[in-house]
Amino acid sequence: MPAAARLLVTLPASDDTARAIAAQLPAIPMVFASANPAGPWPGVEAMLTGALERELPQWDASKAPDLKFVQRLYTGLDGFPFDRFPPTVKVAGNVGAFAPYVAEQAITLTLALLRNLPLAMDRVKAGQLRPVPESRTLVGQTVLLLGYGEIARAIAARLRPFGTVIEGVNRDGSARDGCDRMFPASGLGAALTRADVAIDCRPLTVATRNSVGASELGHMKPNALYVNVGRAGTVDEAALFAHLRSHPDFRVGLESWWQEDYAKGTLGSRFAFATLPNFLGTPHNAGFVAGSRPGVLHAALINLVRFFAGQPPKYVADPAEYRGV
Repeated sequence: MPAAARLLVTLPASDDTARAIAAQLPAIPMVFASANPAGPWPGVEAMLTGALERELPQWDASKAPDLKFVQRLYTGLDGFPFDRFPPTVKVAGNVGAFAPYVAEQAITLTLALLRNLPLAMDRVKAGQLRPVPESRTLVGQTVLLLGYGEIARAIAARLRPFGTVIEGVNRDGSARDGCDRMFPASGLGAALTRADVAIDCRPLTVATRNSVGASELGHMKPNALYVNVGRAGTVDEAALFAHLRSHPDFRVGLESWWQEDYAKGTLGSRFAFATLPNFLGTPHNAGFVAGSRPGVLHAALINLVRFFAGQPPKYVADPAEYRGV
């Protein structure tokens, strides 16, 4: 008889995923949830999931009484159904796995806004050589990275060759490699005052939700850039739209959105950001690049290797930080 599964995988079943798991966890029997979506899964100690609410909507933790650890394929844990698991089950996001790709997206949005590429393209469509769109450079600019974690480190490494001054915001203001100056979260307003470009990389938590509002935007330079490659919910939607309309030289780039319906494949906002000339957006696609999945899956599996080896998994979340977001 085959050994009882110790790892439950809710990701869509595929030979590539099975081979990757077997390569990293050769001694750990696994099962795809799609083979038996109603359970039970006795003996399962860990779960590898992407979006549990879509992959296994009927999940019932009582069907896996031995479960101790959940590893998510994706980074963010806002919206994760912590309440559907016992408090003894630890949950970790795939922190850092998408950092290179999100960093590229952040740099892309920043440069496109500084060089005014949307207006430049409009000029090309109209066959106009002159007047040239107003354009700025990154050289010598102060770039503030909000949430100085793995994504911010990757962005900082890519910014350094441009000759930028790199500043950051983390919880306690403690110094970090690659950052010229660090501010605590309580000093966000002061940090924003100095920034030519602010790039928000933060997760959406109880502490960060709507933490950039009218007051914080008012601290920023009239011609500053605000780029969000974290979660849209960290900035107040109405305040950002109003600031864009009242400050025509202020520019915003968004990678994520306040309304994201993955089942329908739609995104949105209560406000018409896409109609504004000082706005540029992308459809939360930074991690969807050719060749990214094997590395992302590998990063998640490394944390599962730690768990099955009896070591504490990294990046275990505190559910209280995500309650209600």
